[in-house]
Amino acid sequence: MEYVILAVVIAVVAIGAITGLVVSGKRRRELDRSSRPPTITAPAKPEPGTTATAPAKPAEGAAEPTAPPAATGATQAPEAPVVEEPAVEEPAEEPTAEEAEAAPAVEVPEPTAGRLVRLRSRLSRSQSTLGKGLLTLLSRDRLDEDTWEEIEETLLTADVGVGATQELVDNLRTRVKVLGTRTPDELRGLLREELVKLIGTEADRTVRSVKHEEGPAVVLVVGVNGVGKTTTTGKLARVLVADGRKVVLGAADTFRAAAADQLQTWGERVGAHTVRGPEGGDPASVAFDAVKQGIADGVDTVLIDTAGRLHTKTGLMDELGKVKRVVEKHGPVDEVLLVLDATTGQNGLVQARVFAEVVDITGIVLTKLDGTAKGGIVISVQRELGVPVKLIGLGEGADDLAPFEPGAFVDALLG
Repeated sequence: MEYVILAVVIAVVAIGAITGLVVSGKRRRELDRSSRPPTITAPAKPEPGTTATAPAKPAEGAAEPTAPPAATGATQAPEAPVVEEPAVEEPAEEPTAEEAEAAPAVEVPEPTAGRLVRLRSRLSRSQSTLGKGLLTLLSRDRLDEDTWEEIEETLLTADVGVGATQELVDNLRTRVKVLGTRTPDELRGLLREELVKLIGTEADRTVRSVKHEEGPAVVLVVGVNGVGKTTTTGKLARVLVADGRKVVLGAADTFRAAAADQLQTWGERVGAHTVRGPEGGDPASVAFDAVKQGIADGVDTVLIDTAGRLHTKTGLMDELGKVKRVVEKHGPVDEVLLVLDATTGQNGLVQARVFAEVVDITGIVLTKLDGTAKGGIVISVQRELGVPVKLIGLGEGADDLAPFEPGAFVDALLG
């Protein structure tokens, strides 16, 4: 009996132990499952078909490696390919093409007709000593010898020259005696008439730039260093283009650094071709080639900028004569324009004499006339050379070179 009870107890204990083991095993498996990180690998495979649902949150991380250029968010991932590259390039190309079409190829120079009248105020400000000074002296109640001496001094200071000054004073004295009483308007009219007569109105002041049977008109521009010769050549090209001429430029100043570059820049502004040679090359050769190019292109005028010769250097002056002779192998030289700085006064007359001995000067260009009260050089240089002033420079602007008009010039002097 005792053995039976003991066997039952052992069996009950064994069943309980087995049951406990089974239960604890299930709990461990459940704990293991619950403690594992939810590594949901299944959605990674079905991404192509389930990008709009399951991977709503993980897509933020997934979108970054798959679409680096569009780092804005997973919901915009499909839009990244839509931003086509041509759509970005086209707007950048179209404006530049439109700007290129809208921008003019060359500049349109200001018309030359009446240009001196438009620049009158600028000229009158700088010439007040001559014109207004004379009017003030002539307006005195009593014109004694001291007053006439002051008038002479004013004219000489303005570089009118001794001979011209004496002639003007004699004419004024005679006419003032005849007038007797003098109103301001009468004095102004009297002085204007005498000054215009002294400058002269009969001379031909046009720049000969019209094409002829032998080929284009050839214009040599000469002068010493520092007078603004190359700039004047460029401005003259604008004057001729404004008057309807086709122009070729010859950069025969091969000795001054960047002279050819400077002239070429002027030419490009108005569509004029520039012929140039190597720095330090033969100026006569460049001048010859420029005329040859002008003949080939059928242009109206060839402008040749020569080196700024020092009038004391005999060899260089002889070379200028050589340039003219070489150019004349193609045909005649129509103009030789001497550029003078108006501020140099009597020194400019010395330069003019030397140049006139080497080449036949046909016209004078006075530059920097707006910066001096010595407007009388217009009179004295014409008398010295026997050739007319054809152009005057009145500023630094591209269109500040004006054809010389005696009447307009005197009106500017008198204010």
